[in-house]
Amino acid sequence: MSNISTPLETPGNSTSAGTLPAFRLNLMRGGYLLMAVGTLVVKGPMLLQVSSLPAIEGAEFCILIALALLSFLGVRYPIGMLPILMFEVMWKVLWLALVAAPLLIAGDLDGATESLLFSILFVVPIIAVTPWDFVWKRFVTTGGERWRPTR
Repeated sequence: MSNISTPLETPGNSTSAGTLPAFRLNLMRGGYLLMAVGTLVVKGPMLLQVSSLPAIEGAEFCILIALALLSFLGVRYPIGMLPILMFEVMWKVLWLALVAAPLLIAGDLDGATESLLFSILFVVPIIAVTPWDFVWKRFVTTGGERWRPTR
């Protein structure tokens, strides 16, 4: 029998909700809801037509829908699903820095990119609700999980 610990917080787990105040957990829950509902409102109507999209656009669609569905778990497990918030922030900040900013600087922003830029700016509330001090402690300064089985 394996001794595998779950990343989701449980009442006896040291990563439980007790490590962050309730108001911060609730702010995170709001961020997860914004991600989930916002994505489903925008992308949901295309659900029945996704098979007609080009392959890469279909893959992007499925990734975003999966992210939205996982965000609903973040409402229940805000700390355990923290990597979802981190992923959302990372991909959008990377897109802003590597795609939008150079186009903006060059004055080559077309209508489609401008529309995408507007929707990507909804990352600002997600950045605001993410407990970055906790992220730093949990994922940078704290030791990782063991690599070898315990004896």
